[in-house]
Amino acid sequence: MTRSLVIAPQWIGDAVMTEPLLRHLHARGECITVGALPWVAPIYRAMPQVSEVVEFPFVHGSVQLSARRQVARALTGRFDVAYVLPNSLKSALLPFLASIPKRIGYLGEARVGLLTHRLKNPPRQNRPPMVGFYSSLSGETGAGEPEHPQLSVSALSSSAYADAFGVAHEAADVAAWGLAPPPYVVLVPGSEYGPAKRWPAAYFAQLAAKLMQELGLNVVVLGSSKEAALGLEIEQLVHMSLSGKPHQSAFQTLLPRLLSLTGKTQLSEAMQWIAGAQAVVCNDTGLMHVAAALKVPQVALFGSSSPVHTPPLSDVAQVLWLKQEASYQPPLDCAPCFERECPLGHMRCLNDLTVARVWALLHTLLK
Repeated sequence: MTRSLVIAPQWIGDAVMTEPLLRHLHARGECITVGALPWVAPIYRAMPQVSEVVEFPFVHGSVQLSARRQVARALTGRFDVAYVLPNSLKSALLPFLASIPKRIGYLGEARVGLLTHRLKNPPRQNRPPMVGFYSSLSGETGAGEPEHPQLSVSALSSSAYADAFGVAHEAADVAAWGLAPPPYVVLVPGSEYGPAKRWPAAYFAQLAAKLMQELGLNVVVLGSSKEAALGLEIEQLVHMSLSGKPHQSAFQTLLPRLLSLTGKTQLSEAMQWIAGAQAVVCNDTGLMHVAAALKVPQVALFGSSSPVHTPPLSDVAQVLWLKQEASYQPPLDCAPCFERECPLGHMRCLNDLTVARVWALLHTLLK
């Protein structure tokens, strides 16, 4: 059996999009170990074809030659082949230092001498969708065709759900009546990349209020610690929107509520919340790809980026991108700009994407 080490990308969405490659490798009998940074490791633990996940103690953006040598010594003699998925020189350095005989990756960053099997790296404008880009490293004919990534994650337990909403004391009584807390929709309002990929917080708040008022659903807001303020802003806007509007129930458990968990969950927990959701509304971010791989219905909102290159690959995912809509005028000639902030200052690509449009599509998915 071929012993394979996969050097993983550092971003959550990219990690999800490597799953079809690992599926190919496992299907032909390779025993897969994934080397990943800690914040993406949970993605690979949700892939049954991965035998082992090794968490690398590296800091983002730093070569850390001494640390890489130490890790390489621990890996020496364990593997027959390494697949280097990131295009950076430092990613190819570890398999080279570990003397892994066969080292496969794309050319880039002057790392030609670190790889034994090198694929030509196409220019970004000609690059296939990222799923196919990674899958091509398997060397199999047709592996570059986009496939839907798949993750295996259990939904949050009912008791953990009740605990999170602070109504565990009512859970037993509610169950005794044959009732259950409202199901929930997940909102992902952030994006590590920058504000040019974020639908306005006020729009997310309006959408949350409609879900609670019109459909009686709970709303869970997910994001990283960097997005804690964004989650709080949405929470406050929803509270102001719904203050004074009557709700009637013998149990608090049965009232629709909003719970902001931005900065309060590990990735593994966020994945459980997504797995149990009725639907997800998100920007183009890592959790968008998680929702797609878990086959949860979603509305994905695109602004400065493009769904052509990194779409949510799922039959139950819907994309809204004004660039693709002929009826939207004047046309968005500036999109996709791939900038972190709008260089023109107007953010039309997301500011003009109305709550009504998103609501109509989401409501269809929830039927």
